[in-house]
Amino acid sequence: MTPDIRTLDVMLSVTVPSRHARGRAARLGPTLDAIMASHNYPPVIEKLLAEALVLTAMLGSLLKDPGGQLTVQAQTNSGIIDLLVCDYKGGELRGYVRHDPVRLADAAHEPSLATLFGHGYLAITFDQPATDERYQGIVPLEGESLAEAAQSYFTQSEQIPSIVRLAARKQDGRWSAGGILFQHLPEGEEGRERLHTRLDHPDWDHVAVLAGSVRAEELIDGGLPLEDLIWRLFHQEPEVRTLALQPLGRGCRCDPDYVRSVIARFPEEERAEMAGEDGLIRVNCEFCSTSFPIYFP
Repeated sequence: MTPDIRTLDVMLSVTVPSRHARGRAARLGPTLDAIMASHNYPPVIEKLLAEALVLTAMLGSLLKDPGGQLTVQAQTNSGIIDLLVCDYKGGELRGYVRHDPVRLADAAHEPSLATLFGHGYLAITFDQPATDERYQGIVPLEGESLAEAAQSYFTQSEQIPSIVRLAARKQDGRWSAGGILFQHLPEGEEGRERLHTRLDHPDWDHVAVLAGSVRAEELIDGGLPLEDLIWRLFHQEPEVRTLALQPLGRGCRCDPDYVRSVIARFPEEERAEMAGEDGLIRVNCEFCSTSFPIYFP
Protein backbone atom coordinates (compact mmCIF):
# COMPACT_ATOMS: atom_id res chain seq x y z
CA MET A 1 0.00 0.00 0.00
CA THR A 2 1.10 3.58 -0.64
CA PRO A 3 2.09 5.46 2.52
CA ASP A 4 -0.32 8.23 3.51
CA ILE A 5 0.73 11.35 5.38
CA ARG A 6 -1.74 10.39 8.10
CA THR A 7 0.06 7.08 8.72
CA LEU A 8 3.62 8.40 9.16
CA ASP A 9 5.09 10.53 11.95
CA VAL A 10 1.97 10.15 14.06
CA MET A 11 0.96 8.80 17.46
CA LEU A 12 -2.44 7.42 18.48
CA SER A 13 -3.83 7.20 22.03
CA VAL A 14 -6.13 4.27 22.79
CA THR A 15 -8.22 3.03 25.71
CA VAL A 16 -10.07 -0.28 26.05
CA PRO A 17 -12.52 0.52 28.88
CA SER A 18 -13.89 -2.97 29.41
CA ARG A 19 -10.36 -4.30 29.96
CA HIS A 20 -9.12 -1.32 32.01
CA ALA A 21 -6.27 -0.79 29.57
CA ARG A 22 -4.69 2.15 27.81
CA GLY A 23 -2.39 2.10 24.84
CA ARG A 24 -0.27 4.05 22.42
CA ALA A 25 0.62 3.29 18.82
CA ALA A 26 3.22 5.28 16.91
CA ARG A 27 4.86 5.19 13.51
CA LEU A 28 7.78 7.26 12.24
CA GLY A 29 9.04 7.80 8.70
CA PRO A 30 10.47 11.08 7.38
CA THR A 31 11.25 12.16 10.94
CA LEU A 32 13.64 9.22 11.24
CA ASP A 33 15.30 10.07 7.94
CA ALA A 34 15.83 13.65 9.13
CA ILE A 35 17.36 12.52 12.43
CA MET A 36 19.60 9.89 10.82
CA ALA A 37 20.81 12.40 8.21
CA SER A 38 22.62 14.29 10.97
CA HIS A 39 24.79 11.26 11.69
CA ASN A 40 26.63 8.52 9.86
CA TYR A 41 25.65 5.50 11.93
CA PRO A 42 26.07 1.89 10.83
CA PRO A 43 22.76 0.09 10.03
CA VAL A 44 22.68 -1.74 13.38
CA ILE A 45 22.93 1.52 15.31
CA GLU A 46 20.38 3.23 13.09
CA LYS A 47 17.86 0.44 13.66
CA LEU A 48 18.30 0.58 17.42
CA LEU A 49 17.94 4.38 17.43
CA ALA A 50 14.81 4.15 15.26
CA GLU A 51 13.18 1.77 17.74
CA ALA A 52 14.27 3.93 20.67
CA LEU A 53 12.71 7.03 19.08
CA VAL A 54 9.37 5.24 18.60
CA LEU A 55 9.48 4.12 22.23
CA THR A 56 10.28 7.69 23.31
CA ALA A 57 7.33 9.05 21.32
CA MET A 58 4.91 6.64 23.00
CA LEU A 59 6.25 7.31 26.48
CA GLY A 60 6.35 11.06 25.91
CA SER A 61 2.68 11.07 24.99
CA LEU A 62 1.92 9.90 28.54
CA LEU A 63 3.00 13.29 29.91
CA LYS A 64 0.09 15.29 31.30
CA ASP A 65 1.99 18.59 31.13
CA PRO A 66 2.02 19.99 27.54
CA GLY A 67 5.39 21.56 28.31
CA GLY A 68 6.82 18.38 29.81
CA GLN A 69 9.84 16.48 28.59
CA LEU A 70 10.49 12.74 28.51
CA THR A 71 14.03 11.36 28.28
CA VAL A 72 15.05 7.78 27.61
CA GLN A 73 18.68 6.98 28.37
CA ALA A 74 20.56 3.70 28.11
CA GLN A 75 24.10 3.81 29.46
CA THR A 76 26.79 1.18 29.98
CA ASN A 77 30.39 0.88 30.99
CA SER A 78 31.27 -2.29 29.11
CA GLY A 79 29.22 -2.43 25.92
CA ILE A 80 29.78 -1.50 22.30
CA ILE A 81 27.30 1.30 22.89
CA ASP A 82 28.39 3.67 25.61
CA LEU A 83 25.33 5.91 25.62
CA LEU A 84 21.94 6.17 23.89
CA VAL A 85 19.77 9.21 24.55
CA CYS A 86 16.37 10.14 23.10
CA ASP A 87 13.93 12.76 24.26
CA TYR A 88 10.46 14.04 23.52
CA LYS A 89 8.92 17.46 24.06
CA GLY A 90 5.70 18.73 22.53
CA GLY A 91 5.67 16.06 19.83
CA GLU A 92 9.28 16.75 18.81
CA LEU A 93 11.92 14.03 18.96
CA ARG A 94 15.68 13.90 18.95
CA GLY A 95 18.27 11.25 19.74
CA TYR A 96 21.84 10.09 19.35
CA VAL A 97 24.06 7.10 20.07
CA ARG A 98 27.67 7.03 21.22
CA HIS A 99 29.39 3.77 20.30
CA ASP A 100 32.71 2.08 19.52
CA PRO A 101 32.91 1.53 15.72
CA VAL A 102 35.87 -0.85 16.00
CA ARG A 103 34.16 -3.19 18.45
CA LEU A 104 30.94 -3.03 16.45
CA ALA A 105 32.79 -4.07 13.27
CA ASP A 106 34.12 -7.14 15.11
CA ALA A 107 30.66 -8.13 16.41
CA ALA A 108 28.15 -10.45 14.77
CA HIS A 109 26.02 -9.21 11.87
CA GLU A 110 23.02 -8.73 14.17
CA PRO A 111 24.47 -8.40 17.69
CA SER A 112 22.23 -9.05 20.67
CA LEU A 113 21.15 -6.34 23.07
CA ALA A 114 23.56 -7.77 25.65
CA THR A 115 26.44 -7.55 23.15
CA LEU A 116 25.58 -3.96 22.28
CA PHE A 117 25.08 -2.73 25.84
CA GLY A 118 26.93 -5.17 28.09
CA HIS A 119 26.05 -4.43 31.70
CA GLY A 120 24.09 -1.23 31.79
CA TYR A 121 20.91 0.45 32.89
CA LEU A 122 17.81 2.00 31.39
CA ALA A 123 16.68 5.32 32.82
CA ILE A 124 13.42 7.03 31.94
CA THR A 125 12.87 10.57 33.20
CA PHE A 126 9.60 12.51 33.26
CA ASP A 127 9.94 16.29 33.69
CA GLN A 128 6.73 18.29 34.18
CA PRO A 129 7.54 21.98 34.76
CA ALA A 130 3.91 23.04 35.25
CA THR A 131 3.83 21.15 38.55
CA ASP A 132 7.59 21.29 39.17
CA GLU A 133 7.67 17.50 39.22
CA ARG A 134 10.56 15.35 38.07
CA TYR A 135 10.48 11.58 38.26
CA GLN A 136 13.15 9.13 37.15
CA GLY A 137 13.06 5.35 37.15
CA ILE A 138 16.24 3.32 36.70
CA VAL A 139 16.42 -0.44 36.10
CA PRO A 140 19.06 -2.86 34.76
CA LEU A 141 19.08 -3.07 30.97
CA GLU A 142 17.73 -6.59 30.48
CA GLY A 143 16.02 -8.62 27.76
CA GLU A 144 16.62 -9.70 24.20
CA SER A 145 15.43 -6.42 22.70
CA LEU A 146 14.78 -2.80 23.56
CA ALA A 147 11.06 -3.61 23.77
CA GLU A 148 11.73 -6.26 26.42
CA ALA A 149 13.96 -3.85 28.32
CA ALA A 150 11.11 -1.29 28.36
CA GLN A 151 8.66 -3.93 29.61
CA SER A 152 11.11 -4.81 32.36
CA TYR A 153 11.28 -1.12 33.31
CA PHE A 154 7.52 -0.88 33.83
CA THR A 155 7.38 -4.14 35.77
CA GLN A 156 10.27 -3.27 38.09
CA SER A 157 10.05 0.50 38.41
CA GLU A 158 6.36 1.26 37.89
CA GLN A 159 4.67 -1.98 38.94
CA ILE A 160 2.36 -1.58 35.94
CA PRO A 161 1.71 -4.59 33.67
CA SER A 162 2.82 -3.51 30.19
CA ILE A 163 3.50 -4.88 26.76
CA VAL A 164 5.78 -3.18 24.24
CA ARG A 165 6.37 -4.11 20.62
CA LEU A 166 8.82 -2.26 18.35
CA ALA A 167 9.95 -2.72 14.76
CA ALA A 168 12.11 -0.78 12.31
CA ARG A 169 13.23 -1.29 8.73
CA LYS A 170 15.14 0.65 6.09
CA GLN A 171 13.94 0.11 2.56
CA ASP A 172 14.96 1.96 -0.59
CA GLY A 173 16.99 4.35 1.54
CA ARG A 174 14.10 5.36 3.79
CA TRP A 175 13.33 4.38 7.36
CA SER A 176 10.02 3.24 8.77
CA ALA A 177 9.54 2.29 12.42
CA GLY A 178 6.51 1.60 14.55
CA GLY A 179 5.46 0.39 17.93
CA ILE A 180 2.63 -0.22 20.37
CA LEU A 181 2.57 0.19 24.13
CA PHE A 182 -0.35 -1.17 26.17
CA GLN A 183 -0.71 -1.00 29.94
CA HIS A 184 -3.18 -1.84 32.64
CA LEU A 185 -4.69 1.38 33.95
CA PRO A 186 -3.00 2.35 37.25
CA GLU A 187 -6.36 2.51 39.02
CA GLY A 188 -9.50 0.43 38.72
CA GLU A 189 -13.07 1.58 38.67
CA GLU A 190 -14.67 2.86 41.84
CA GLY A 191 -14.95 0.06 44.36
CA ARG A 192 -12.28 -2.10 42.71
CA GLU A 193 -8.82 -2.86 43.99
CA ARG A 194 -5.95 -0.89 42.47
CA LEU A 195 -5.07 -2.82 39.36
CA HIS A 196 -1.39 -1.95 39.28
CA THR A 197 -0.89 -4.26 42.24
CA ARG A 198 -2.19 -7.22 40.23
CA LEU A 199 0.38 -8.23 37.62
CA ASP A 200 -1.68 -11.35 36.83
CA HIS A 201 -5.11 -9.79 36.45
CA PRO A 202 -7.21 -11.76 33.87
CA ASP A 203 -8.23 -8.56 32.07
CA TRP A 204 -4.58 -7.84 31.47
CA ASP A 205 -3.84 -11.36 30.22
CA HIS A 206 -6.49 -10.87 27.54
CA VAL A 207 -5.08 -7.49 26.44
CA ALA A 208 -1.51 -8.81 26.41
CA VAL A 209 -2.46 -11.71 24.14
CA LEU A 210 -4.24 -9.45 21.65
CA ALA A 211 -1.61 -6.70 21.64
CA GLY A 212 1.19 -9.27 21.50
CA SER A 213 -0.23 -10.74 18.30
CA VAL A 214 0.78 -7.66 16.29
CA ARG A 215 3.31 -8.39 13.56
CA ALA A 216 6.41 -6.34 12.80
CA GLU A 217 5.15 -5.86 9.23
CA GLU A 218 1.99 -4.21 10.55
CA LEU A 219 3.91 -1.84 12.79
CA ILE A 220 6.05 -0.48 9.95
CA ASP A 221 3.46 -0.61 7.14
CA GLY A 222 3.14 3.01 6.01
CA GLY A 223 -0.04 2.13 4.15
CA LEU A 224 -1.87 0.90 7.25
CA PRO A 225 -3.49 3.64 9.36
CA LEU A 226 -2.90 3.22 13.07
CA GLU A 227 -6.66 3.24 13.69
CA ASP A 228 -6.99 0.22 11.38
CA LEU A 229 -4.12 -1.52 13.15
CA ILE A 230 -5.84 -1.09 16.52
CA TRP A 231 -9.11 -2.34 15.02
CA ARG A 232 -7.37 -5.48 13.79
CA LEU A 233 -6.14 -6.21 17.30
CA PHE A 234 -9.21 -5.28 19.36
CA HIS A 235 -12.24 -5.41 17.03
CA GLN A 236 -13.97 -8.01 19.24
CA GLU A 237 -13.99 -5.69 22.26
CA PRO A 238 -17.31 -3.92 23.00
CA GLU A 239 -15.64 -0.49 22.93
CA VAL A 240 -12.28 0.91 21.87
CA ARG A 241 -11.73 4.66 22.22
CA THR A 242 -9.14 6.61 20.24
CA LEU A 243 -8.13 10.26 20.28
CA ALA A 244 -7.12 12.39 17.33
CA LEU A 245 -3.76 11.53 15.80
CA GLN A 246 -0.89 13.52 17.28
CA PRO A 247 1.80 14.64 14.81
CA LEU A 248 5.43 13.84 15.52
CA GLY A 249 8.53 15.50 14.15
CA ARG A 250 12.23 16.13 14.54
CA GLY A 251 13.16 18.95 16.86
CA CYS A 252 16.52 19.86 18.34
CA ARG A 253 16.46 22.61 20.93
CA CYS A 254 20.08 23.68 20.70
CA ASP A 255 20.31 27.47 20.75
CA PRO A 256 23.48 29.51 20.06
CA ASP A 257 22.36 32.26 22.44
CA TYR A 258 21.74 29.75 25.21
CA VAL A 259 25.11 28.07 24.59
CA ARG A 260 26.83 31.44 24.78
CA SER A 261 25.04 32.31 28.03
CA VAL A 262 26.21 29.04 29.60
CA ILE A 263 29.84 29.55 28.57
CA ALA A 264 29.69 33.14 29.84
CA ARG A 265 29.23 31.78 33.37
CA PHE A 266 32.75 30.31 33.32
CA PRO A 267 35.65 32.47 34.55
CA GLU A 268 37.62 34.25 31.85
CA GLU A 269 40.66 32.05 32.49
CA GLU A 270 38.66 28.86 31.87
CA ARG A 271 37.09 30.30 28.72
CA ALA A 272 40.58 31.05 27.43
CA GLU A 273 41.55 27.39 27.95
CA MET A 274 38.45 26.25 26.02
CA ALA A 275 39.27 28.40 22.98
CA GLY A 276 41.18 27.13 19.98
CA GLU A 277 44.06 28.82 18.23
CA ASP A 278 41.59 31.00 16.34
CA GLY A 279 40.12 32.27 19.63
CA LEU A 280 36.79 30.46 19.11
CA ILE A 281 35.15 28.10 21.59
CA ARG A 282 33.40 25.36 19.63
CA VAL A 283 30.45 23.58 21.21
CA ASN A 284 28.97 20.58 19.44
CA CYS A 285 25.38 19.37 19.73
CA GLU A 286 25.37 15.57 19.73
CA PHE A 287 21.71 15.44 18.72
CA CYS A 288 21.92 17.37 15.44
CA SER A 289 25.71 17.33 14.87
CA THR A 290 25.79 21.13 14.73
CA SER A 291 28.91 23.00 15.85
CA PHE A 292 28.53 26.43 17.44
CA PRO A 293 31.61 28.70 17.26
CA ILE A 294 31.48 31.12 20.20
CA TYR A 295 33.77 34.14 20.50
CA PHE A 296 34.42 36.16 23.64
CA PRO A 297 36.48 39.34 23.14
